[in-house]
Amino acid sequence: MFYKFLYPLYKYWTVFNVFQYISFRAAYAALTTLLICYAAGPHIIERLRRLKIGQSIREDGPATHLSKTGTPTMGGTLIILSVLVAVLLWQDIESEIVWITAAAFAGFGTIGFIDDYLKIKAKNSDGLSPKAKLIMQFMLAAVIVCLLYFKMHISSAIYIPFFKNPVVDLGPLWIPFAILLIVGESNAVNLSDGLDGLATGLLIFVFITLAILTYLTGRIDYSQYLGIPYIQNSGELTIFCLAAIGACVGFLWFNAHPAEVFMGDTGSLSLGGVIAVISILIKKELLMIIIGGVFVLEAASVVIQVLCFKLSKQRVFKMAPLHHHFELSGWTETKVVIRFWILGALFAIIALSTLKIQ
Repeated sequence: MFYKFLYPLYKYWTVFNVFQYISFRAAYAALTTLLICYAAGPHIIERLRRLKIGQSIREDGPATHLSKTGTPTMGGTLIILSVLVAVLLWQDIESEIVWITAAAFAGFGTIGFIDDYLKIKAKNSDGLSPKAKLIMQFMLAAVIVCLLYFKMHISSAIYIPFFKNPVVDLGPLWIPFAILLIVGESNAVNLSDGLDGLATGLLIFVFITLAILTYLTGRIDYSQYLGIPYIQNSGELTIFCLAAIGACVGFLWFNAHPAEVFMGDTGSLSLGGVIAVISILIKKELLMIIIGGVFVLEAASVVIQVLCFKLSKQRVFKMAPLHHHFELSGWTETKVVIRFWILGALFAIIALSTLKIQ
């Protein structure tokens, strides 16, 4: 909104020229979401507490988690609202790439909100049935991918990390591949949201990495130098990423151990879905596996656990997802979270190193 209405005024007063710069708008988008979360956080948490919108804890999990029963959940609404405000204020609201990203973010957040609401209403940790949740996620992901493929004509080429200019053109097969990536990443983040601050901290590293990649991809000079595809207007996604970083940092203030609020599926599904969409928009689909490496490990641990138990009636891990395995192995919750954050930072560094190792 500021870009559309204030930037044209630079003809009369040069100070408004700053609104053309992505770096300026991205910085203030982050500051906007950070301040909204800090200012509105205590009021929203208190409101959730009064409405008795509390988390139900699974009884088969670590016993130390039972004390968290009743902690306000659906805190992801704070993240979503703050980011959408920043999008309206600081991004180019006439850009298709902005609206598709925002729509995906809000859409997956809505699915998560329904799931959280049903959990609270039933006073258990069930919520939507796994089948119903997956159907809704696949339907939304299919709509997003079809818009990208048929309306925005996004390339169906896949770029392989660590190799110079390698491209595998999937053609129409790119559509199911992209749908699976979005649904898979959304659920992977959701599975990782099991400890105080774990998913929030990891998402900060992911969005920092994506902010760098979107900025470079949106600059024709930098993209040509690095040998990566140039995507017009993808620089606008840098603003979204910085807004998400500010929101996550602000939310972490209340979500750090001991958590005053949980993001719930409202936050985890929306954030997981949108990082996958951003990776698709900048043609970093495979690199997303590295960027979100901890999320991939968490999801893989669940798949391995389920398959091994069905085939051999034996468990590979003491409990899945992976963070619970380490808790039951004697690690404190804080130690698990910090060590997983360190691992997330390492995955981010590896992902950025691929810009030169190719």
